[in-house]
Amino acid sequence: MNDIENVVVATAERIFSDLADPQAIIQSRSDEWRGKLWNAVEDVGLSLAWVPDTLGGGGASIDDGFGIIRAAGRGALASPLAETLLAGWLLGHVGLEPPGGPMSVAPTRPNDRLALDGAGRLSGRARKIAFARDARHLAVLASSSDGNVVALVRTEDCRLKAGVNLAGDPCDTVEFANVVPLAVAKAGSLGANALLLMGATVRAQQIAGALEKALELSVRYSMERIAFEKPISKFQAVQHNLARLGGEVAAAVSAAASAVDTIAESDLASNEALLEIAAAKIRCGEAAETGTGIAHQVHGAIGFTDEHVLHRFTLRALSWRNDFGDETFWSLQLGELIADLGAEQLWPLLASR
Repeated sequence: MNDIENVVVATAERIFSDLADPQAIIQSRSDEWRGKLWNAVEDVGLSLAWVPDTLGGGGASIDDGFGIIRAAGRGALASPLAETLLAGWLLGHVGLEPPGGPMSVAPTRPNDRLALDGAGRLSGRARKIAFARDARHLAVLASSSDGNVVALVRTEDCRLKAGVNLAGDPCDTVEFANVVPLAVAKAGSLGANALLLMGATVRAQQIAGALEKALELSVRYSMERIAFEKPISKFQAVQHNLARLGGEVAAAVSAAASAVDTIAESDLASNEALLEIAAAKIRCGEAAETGTGIAHQVHGAIGFTDEHVLHRFTLRALSWRNDFGDETFWSLQLGELIADLGAEQLWPLLASR
């Protein structure tokens, strides 16, 4: 990470710490922090970091944007920053200037499809769209008779069915019933799975960040919690669990970082990108399942209470597993890739990573 990236991530972390501290949010039991946070995020250009400067964005690198997303995961950020970054990337990729305010993207489920008809109207249903009700606009990847297109849509023009994820964050179903987009552009090199691939990497980074914080909280608690006149960190069983948690976190961080590096260095439609992103989403999902369980074991009953911050990280990590394809979906994608490559091409691809 270079000096510029360090500054970008440090700025994001400082804003999250000052305006969206998880413990302060729990104690306040209010949503007043959301508006203040979003104003600060927009003021410094974090929300449109991936949008080219010619379109009014920050023109940040892939690494910069994913650094912000990782920091958001470490802060268990219950705000559509990651979704807005992803929407900005999608719109900027095809030369559409994004509007101000929070955004989200659609579709985010492998089997959901949206279509643009000859009259320029969008139809279809997109399930489990994160923060849809909080987003002013949606960036949509849809099919048309001329190939894939990217469209910018007003959320108020769609029908929303409210829902929540495990962490209680908005996760809504969006119905596109002959919706007329504000702008449409051909997707160009973006394939049908481009949004899933990029979104899966976003969620992998968020999971890695959340697990990093869960490990930090668990280690700290183990040194503070006294049982039988000594810290529980002195007990071999606890040490073993923390070592396992550390291994899961290291695996998640490494897999997510490798996927980011591949996106920065190669075409999103390449076999290398599919291999790295699928592996990252699978491994981070497995780490979320195992790691959150260990973190709660270390904390005992206190970790399950509403007053403790741990659940803000563990529930979001578990929720993010299912976004943009779960482990089963990406395992199938990986299996199909391996079958298509055959034995002669598989090893060179693996050895090149």
